[in-house]
Amino acid sequence: MHADTARATDLGDSRSVRKALADLTGGLTSYELWGHLGWQDIKQRYHRAALGPFWITIAQAVIALGLGLLNGLLFGAHFQTFLPYLATGLIIWQFINGCFIEGMEAFIANEATIKHVPAPLMVYVMRTLWRQLLMFLHTFIVYVILLVIFFGDLDHKYSMKDGTCLKAVPGSGIPCHPGLGWWSLLAIPGFLLVLLTMGWVIMFFGIISTRFRDMPQLINAVLLLAFYMTPVVWPMDQLTEKSGRRHALAPYIEPIIDGNPIYHLIQVVRQPLTGGLVSMWSYVAVGLMVVVGWAATLLLMRGYRGRVSYWV
Repeated sequence: MHADTARATDLGDSRSVRKALADLTGGLTSYELWGHLGWQDIKQRYHRAALGPFWITIAQAVIALGLGLLNGLLFGAHFQTFLPYLATGLIIWQFINGCFIEGMEAFIANEATIKHVPAPLMVYVMRTLWRQLLMFLHTFIVYVILLVIFFGDLDHKYSMKDGTCLKAVPGSGIPCHPGLGWWSLLAIPGFLLVLLTMGWVIMFFGIISTRFRDMPQLINAVLLLAFYMTPVVWPMDQLTEKSGRRHALAPYIEPIIDGNPIYHLIQVVRQPLTGGLVSMWSYVAVGLMVVVGWAATLLLMRGYRGRVSYWV
């Protein structure tokens, strides 16, 4: 009787926005704990491997090179600019995809710890996010190598005359972009926005997946569809025919892409790194995702944060 009363009291006390915010700040300040746990996850995953986590880098390089050659041969893409575009898109996509996939298991995978060690839920969120960030940094080495090799092609600046790009040839696959410069540093705040978005994604879907165990399978299917619907391995200029005319399906495909949140998450990082400019709509879309996402997550935490330990 007393145990049931105590449990009900704990659940009642946890149902407030103040408690939810305290959970977030408590988890963020426990950086030594989740930092150590996340690094141990990477070490354990590649235990006794000769190259350790650098296998992540090699795997990413092989995938990017294979897809780059395939697209170059089959679709006539400009290899020198398409390969960095492809590799950067894959690197960011794998980070986002990993946050979704492993984020849904963030609390389930820590069942024993959650049941026996009192800690903010944000600790497990940050553990997952930190682990994915470490993997991202290893794959980012591929972009650095490609930047060294293809810097001259990415740095091709263009001049405009009557609204026409003098460098690029329509339908050739050679993009019309301003080249690399100080504006390439905009990838840093862009990636910070992605991190903020992935933070609430892990918390939100982690809580829901703990209660509804079919959610990971559903999200996996949605992510697979999103990968093919998002310009990750194909460039937007493929909607332009070789003659320079727009593809007949372009008016239908472009609104779908503009409404695709993952596309904007990739663009705010990829465009500055590959010599392009980010559309203001992409910043607005990602900013809305951060604000609305964290607001919804706080409401979810307010109602169900205290129940996670019982659901796992």
